[in-house]
Amino acid sequence: MKDLIQGAIKASLLVLLCTAGNALAGDGAETIDTGTTAWMLTSTALVLLMIPGLAMFYGGLVRTKNVLGTMMHSFASMAIIGVIWMVCGYSMCFGENVLGGWFGWNPDYFLLGGIDESITGGIPEYVFAMFQCMFAMITPALIAGAFAERVKFRGYCIFIALWSIFVYNPLCHWVWAGDGFLYQKGAIDFAGGTVIHISAGAAALVAALYLGARRGYPKTAMRPNNLVMTLIGAGLLWFGWFGFNAGSSAASDLSTGQAFAVTQIAAAAGALSWMILEGILHKKVTALGFVSGVLAGLVAITPAAGAVQPLGALILGLISSVLCYLAIEMKNKLGYDDSLDVFGIHGMAGIWGAIGLVFFLRPGTTDNTLLGQLWVQVEGCLVSLIYSGVVTFILLIIVEKLFGFRMKSEDEMAGIDHSEHSERGYGMLNLNS
Repeated sequence: MKDLIQGAIKASLLVLLCTAGNALAGDGAETIDTGTTAWMLTSTALVLLMIPGLAMFYGGLVRTKNVLGTMMHSFASMAIIGVIWMVCGYSMCFGENVLGGWFGWNPDYFLLGGIDESITGGIPEYVFAMFQCMFAMITPALIAGAFAERVKFRGYCIFIALWSIFVYNPLCHWVWAGDGFLYQKGAIDFAGGTVIHISAGAAALVAALYLGARRGYPKTAMRPNNLVMTLIGAGLLWFGWFGFNAGSSAASDLSTGQAFAVTQIAAAAGALSWMILEGILHKKVTALGFVSGVLAGLVAITPAAGAVQPLGALILGLISSVLCYLAIEMKNKLGYDDSLDVFGIHGMAGIWGAIGLVFFLRPGTTDNTLLGQLWVQVEGCLVSLIYSGVVTFILLIIVEKLFGFRMKSEDEMAGIDHSEHSERGYGMLNLNS
């Protein structure tokens, strides 16, 4: 009798264990990692904060009569791209290859209708989708700095909507989707060197050249209206960048801490390098130079944050400021009007970070040889530069011809705050300053 009871108990325990195992495995379903989910929610919010930070950064650098309109470029991107991402952006970026791999598509991702109970990598797929949405929103907002103070708001809105669909989404798919062709080749872009900064930099350069310079540039002085606001904006960007880079680990583990640390190191190195440059060349250190160095370091480490150690981050940051400084000096000599130096900082530092990381890779990061990985990185940069540049040029022509993009001379002189929004950023009478 005793043996019978023990046998029954063992059988019951076995059934319970099997049932529990099936429940845990249930059709491949994952369980939620609460720590990772909490960090990814935080990272998503941090990256979202970068967009108002960018608005303040850009808004402080333009003239008084254009401050609101310039800031609206960043905020409008949050609305326009936020909706596009939900409708089709996420599907185009992370769905399976269609049209020969030009972009992706997954019916479950359309309108985010099929991921209501989906868990991926230990987090709700909604969280991953919204984290990636922040990247999609800030990228076209970066471009706006190149043609600040001289474009129609309607034209801008149409342009960034088209640019997001035809430039950002395909590039994102190529680099970050599992079946993207650059991903398959082993391209390293941890948080957006090619996808975000190089593509935005190329688009900015093309837009600045196509639309032409601001009225009076470069003879008329166009001083920043509020460098205090620019400094605050830079601080918010630095703060948010920890979510930008460390959040791209899509985990809460060793790789997250590594990305967090090198982000701080590169930013500090970029700022220090720019201060030293100005101190040597001009005998004075400027606030604008300081924040330019911070951004240069942050952009350079973005593609490399998961691949290099602290020494690599230090060198990437130090050199990035030198290269960006030279790029801005070259712009001034050539005379084209990239108003807020989008290509000079984002484009140049993005290229340097994407290629320079090869020389500082953490052991075991890639199976490619050094030369092999170097070519893959160069290929990724060229693809981003050429594709973004060509498609941007086509989109600019379409928007300009069909809807109008460049402002009329009299409207530009009045300022975009008044001409485009019927508002003023400050209660001041002298709107030409």
